[in-house]
Amino acid sequence: MASKTDTSGQTLYTFPSKKAKRAFVAKHWPLYVISIPGLVYFILFKYVPLFGSAIAFQDYNIFKGISKSPWVGLAHFERMFAYDEFLIILKNTLLIGLYDLVFAFPIPIILAVLLNEIRFNGYKRVLQTVIYMPHFLSWVIVGGILIGLLSPTTGVVNHIMGIFNIEPIYFLGENSYIRSILIGSGIWKDSGWGTIIYLAAIAGINPDLYEAAEIDGAGRFRQVMSITIPSILPTIVILFLLHIGRFMDFGFERVFVFLNPLNSENGEILDTYVYRAGLVDRQYSYTTAIGIFKSLIGLLLIMLGNTLSKKTTGDGLY
Repeated sequence: MASKTDTSGQTLYTFPSKKAKRAFVAKHWPLYVISIPGLVYFILFKYVPLFGSAIAFQDYNIFKGISKSPWVGLAHFERMFAYDEFLIILKNTLLIGLYDLVFAFPIPIILAVLLNEIRFNGYKRVLQTVIYMPHFLSWVIVGGILIGLLSPTTGVVNHIMGIFNIEPIYFLGENSYIRSILIGSGIWKDSGWGTIIYLAAIAGINPDLYEAAEIDGAGRFRQVMSITIPSILPTIVILFLLHIGRFMDFGFERVFVFLNPLNSENGEILDTYVYRAGLVDRQYSYTTAIGIFKSLIGLLLIMLGNTLSKKTTGDGLY
């Protein structure tokens, strides 16, 4: 048996015969056994439900089922793009996803670099715990906290503004604030948790590089820019591609807890619209078509991002 390493650092094995391949599998059989639950999970909950996507091309009736519901072709997709409200909601989804990519994605990287520069371990551990904790709160709790803080009558924010003679603002009752609230709440809740992978990548950097840079006279900022950031760049690229893959999946709960009739014009996204049109109004075929559209956009984005990443950095998901 021979092995070689590809450009991504992954070891590839080649076998001279089927017997050698069977011997290799027999030797490492525990690894294959423990992978079975994961495979079963993906088959049952990811691949089998794909057959239900057929109702996007039918006038689905829950009493007739998939086999007896009449086929309508692309009628639901045509309706989707002809509906003015859908186009507004699609615009909201794209804008919020873009804001999240631009403003929220870099925050864990910055936090990880800053935490790595702290030399007092006790303070570093406390700070890490503090910024990790919001991740374990549900969006219902986070929504309740922010609604209380931003209340026009009892909220702390408006009380502070009142000290400076600024009129109270109903933040959740105006379209102009909802996107900032959604992005800001996500940064507060998940940025600390996102630093874990980057801190692990930083921990794998050879300390000799920093010692050599220090001998050459490089300061802390120069070491970060010349050693830390380039060393964790492959990790940043992979997580960036994964983030692009779920660009259209901003999250139902994250938006639903803040959504109301006063801010829905700028705040409603595809996930909340699917809930309203699919579960509440029972338009199952129409919302399945929206789900397929979302999946195709995500697939195209991740393929495009992976191609560009391989051409520019040499790293990619596949």
